[in-house]
Amino acid sequence: MPGGLIPGKGPPREHPRPRASPPPCVLQGASAMAEELSPSPGGGITPLQQMLASGTGAILTSLFVTPLDVVKIRLQAQRTPFSKGKCFLYCNGLMDHLYVCQNGNGCTAWYKAPTRFTGTLDAFVKITRHEGIRSLWSGLPPTLVMAVPATVIYFTTYDQLRDYLCARTGSRGHHIPLLAGALARLGAVTVISPLELIRTKMQSRQLSYRELGVCIQSAVAQDGWLSLWRGWGPTVLRDVPFSALYWFNYELVKQWLCRQARLDEATFMISFASGAISGTVAAVLTLPFDVVKTQRQIELGDSEVHPVAASKPSSTWLLMRRIRAESGTRGLFAGFLPRVIKVAPACAIMISTYEFGKTFFQKLNQERRLPGL
Repeated sequence: MPGGLIPGKGPPREHPRPRASPPPCVLQGASAMAEELSPSPGGGITPLQQMLASGTGAILTSLFVTPLDVVKIRLQAQRTPFSKGKCFLYCNGLMDHLYVCQNGNGCTAWYKAPTRFTGTLDAFVKITRHEGIRSLWSGLPPTLVMAVPATVIYFTTYDQLRDYLCARTGSRGHHIPLLAGALARLGAVTVISPLELIRTKMQSRQLSYRELGVCIQSAVAQDGWLSLWRGWGPTVLRDVPFSALYWFNYELVKQWLCRQARLDEATFMISFASGAISGTVAAVLTLPFDVVKTQRQIELGDSEVHPVAASKPSSTWLLMRRIRAESGTRGLFAGFLPRVIKVAPACAIMISTYEFGKTFFQKLNQERRLPGL
């Protein structure tokens, strides 16, 4: 038959030729590329990018929140003029810093300016009009030297710890943000606490760096290295529970809001709202520790200014019992509204800016990888 066809049969069927399997190096390369393109639990960004995002968030938070505290201190100084050696707390939205008035009623520092105010809004208007808008950020630069590094350590450590614990346990349970938040804050407080004490010594005694070195050496020789961590206990007692509660609630609220909005990723506004809500809850629940920490910090400042006359600072628990005996349980929740007004916007601005920064770097990294495909 022509063409070699068999009657009643079609053309012979061609059997598919087996494909050669790609070499192992190709498989490994494809696997590595897939891993590179898939976002890591931390959002597919490097620790350095996390540090840049948290640093930017810290600076923006300070710029927004500091004017509130400057006005509060100015009103406080107007009601009760600061005497020489008077210690007061200054908050830039990230940390509480101890300030010491050097020259009493003749003090020419920003917190002793002569303008008179009738209230908060009046203070904002008059400071801006008579002293210039920059006066609303008086005293901010020296506090950023420690507040920004502390915030960078804290947020970057939290993300790294959370991702590590998730990978280690194979779980993304709600206990992980709680534990990672507590440990990250503990580390940040431990690193920064000696630096804050050194800054207080320099300011209260107006020491040069050389004199400061001698002062620290004598303190260590007399009381040991642990003397550099005076005030660590009350700070940890407030900040560690606050951070554990904050991150626990933040992740919960963020997930809930994303479900309500039917979104896979949190938007800027969802992060902002989640930060404000979780910050408020944590601030209210840890308020007694904040009251104790504030008093203890001022006691420690007084002991630096007047080392001879100062009595030994009370322990945290004794101080708490004393406040309760003098003012009742309500005394442990003093300053509820001012703390919430300060903490809620600070937490909201910080976390939303941080998440925005991480999203920006994640997209940047993805765009860099795509041309290489």
